[in-house]
Amino acid sequence: MQIGTNSMIDNEYKYRINNVIDHIEKNLDNDFSLNELAKVSNFSKFHFSRIFQGITGETPFQLILRLRLEKAASLLIHGNDSISEIAFKCGFKSLPVFSKNFKSNFKESATSFRTKNSNLDKVNSITDKAIKTPSIYICNQTKSIKWKVDMKNNESIEIKELPNIPVVYLRHIGPYQGDAELFERLFSKLFAWAVPKGLLDNGDFQTAIVYHDDVNVADKNKLRTSVCLTVPENTSVDGEIGKMVLEKGKYVVARFTVKADEFQKAWDWLMGKWFPTSGYQPDDRACFELYPEEPENGTFKVDICVPVRKL
Repeated sequence: MQIGTNSMIDNEYKYRINNVIDHIEKNLDNDFSLNELAKVSNFSKFHFSRIFQGITGETPFQLILRLRLEKAASLLIHGNDSISEIAFKCGFKSLPVFSKNFKSNFKESATSFRTKNSNLDKVNSITDKAIKTPSIYICNQTKSIKWKVDMKNNESIEIKELPNIPVVYLRHIGPYQGDAELFERLFSKLFAWAVPKGLLDNGDFQTAIVYHDDVNVADKNKLRTSVCLTVPENTSVDGEIGKMVLEKGKYVVARFTVKADEFQKAWDWLMGKWFPTSGYQPDDRACFELYPEEPENGTFKVDICVPVRKL
């Protein structure tokens, strides 16, 4: 009995700290106070910082600084805003402060980092030289913009306006790329929580995976990913299961049919081949994968959804 009680307490602490991290991520360009963050966590302001650091390994303000710098680095790679625009968009109040922190974290200036990591350089690194440049057309049936591509794993690619999608989630912090067993364990745990609540009864649900950090810039041991299940908006959560909304807006939705070891190839193609020729750039909302069907014989059908804005 004592073991079960300890586990419940541990899950409640993780749930509250995840709420704080979600709050920070949604408002990263804002100023934060310790009182505000403690209030979100529902912990005493006198003990919140120690609890936060004990669970995450960072103080709240160390995490805020790291997320701001990683967001800036991602925007430098994938966008064309000026360095000063990116600095202010990521919550820095002055360019000198941003520049000093960026160089301290990445060991080079923002200008040098952008030059070495631009998407244009990545286009030339795509190994499949036979892939043709995607061509654009208007689909008469859906009245939407689509692309014809010569990439064997890609079924379709189009720009869509997605609605808000409420989901419950179980979060993992740490490396995850290529670890199919990890995702199987996480989804099994999420389903074990959802089944008794009847959330899978009518079959009208989808699974999703949210990637909160850019793998090209974030510390691999601090990567955050959330396995998700779409749910009715009024669903209640408990323990370590959290709830969030995949934000509405304009997305590129690229459908691929892939094996477990081909996900990275699909992402590399989308970011390194399609984006630089599309007229769009990723914006700073989280990207995610939606799974419209159950995997079959080790093959996954996946919609890679990346929020976009005009270049």
